[in-house]
Amino acid sequence: MSSSSNNLIIQGAAVYTEDQTIERGYLKVQRGVITEIDDLSRLQSADGDHVISFPPGFRAVPGMIDLHIHGVNGADTMDATREALDTMTAALPKEGTTSFLATTMTEAEEAIEKALKNTADYMSHYQKPGQAEILGIHLEGPFINSAKAGAQPLSSIKKPDVDLFVSWQKLARNFIKLVTLAPELDAGHSLIRHLNEHGIIASVGHSSATFDQVGEAIGAGLSHVTHLFNQMTGLHHREPGIVGAAFSRKELMVELIADGIHVRPEVVQMAFNQITDERLILITDSMRAKCLKNGQYDLGGQIVTVKDGKALLDADTLAGSVLKMRDAFANIQRYTTGDMKSAIRMTAENPARQLNVFDRKGSLAQGKDADIVILDENNDVYMTICNGEIAYRREGDQHGTD
Repeated sequence: MSSSSNNLIIQGAAVYTEDQTIERGYLKVQRGVITEIDDLSRLQSADGDHVISFPPGFRAVPGMIDLHIHGVNGADTMDATREALDTMTAALPKEGTTSFLATTMTEAEEAIEKALKNTADYMSHYQKPGQAEILGIHLEGPFINSAKAGAQPLSSIKKPDVDLFVSWQKLARNFIKLVTLAPELDAGHSLIRHLNEHGIIASVGHSSATFDQVGEAIGAGLSHVTHLFNQMTGLHHREPGIVGAAFSRKELMVELIADGIHVRPEVVQMAFNQITDERLILITDSMRAKCLKNGQYDLGGQIVTVKDGKALLDADTLAGSVLKMRDAFANIQRYTTGDMKSAIRMTAENPARQLNVFDRKGSLAQGKDADIVILDENNDVYMTICNGEIAYRREGDQHGTD
């Protein structure tokens, strides 16, 4: 399914660029990069070009970027094997995800270190076009508050520790890009300051911080909120908490799991009204059971029961999700007043900007990586292109003719 060194041309679909929608457009791709975008009437092709045509009603949108995902299709970042990451990078394009942060969780130091080293090795030696690209590592825990642990194992939680983090970042070859922590436990905000000084995103999550404590942490460099509403202090009229800070502090980019389970649809709408598509980032927080049937699965050495779209550690504790990015993309439009462009901003542009890779990811523009998702007339993923190579193409119909 790969393209040759000649141009790959995607034509006929509506193309959503950074600043306009071309109703009948084309994208020309060569050597993994978008070289042209324009109206179909101006297309000039040459012999040898690989042309794929789509009918009216199909749309070309930027590849989605998941900043918070643990696993999919039976594999998890914490498995710490090349095979697990092969599975993840192969499976994610089916849901429109073209790049992501491999996310760890709170476990024993040795387990975290194995996962960090494995992911760094994979990024350095085994990534290739035609699969979802790992852009770095999201370290979720162990520097969190045990009172808001959720599905994170209590026995492995640690206080924020700069020296330990430095050793882990060295092991990870500087690929740790985002760290979820509890700022109220970070004495003098030493870890947050260190992260900020080294261009690493510091995120509040699994935390009992007050509104004022979040404000102090923002002053030290905090710039992100991990899965809004889940395992954090809520909004109270005398103590706005982390949720209040997410609503009101413009310095914060805010993750949201839009599956209708972690956050009720009406509350998704409230968050959208307050935070807007300028600061929201849709994530899945999915675990290995995504794409698999109901049953029991491992998460950090714990048994998680998956049934009818819910992943539960016990009757009251959610343990990640089985959400697909394509469904988050659709749900945010169904639950809120946001439109297609808002969904694109929250699944592609905002995460790319937050990771500081918007120069090459996050939008359809000349000179950027050819990470492209083709949606059909029902907004389902029909085709996904990762770095110029076709990574997924739905079988069973005749659309997208060559």
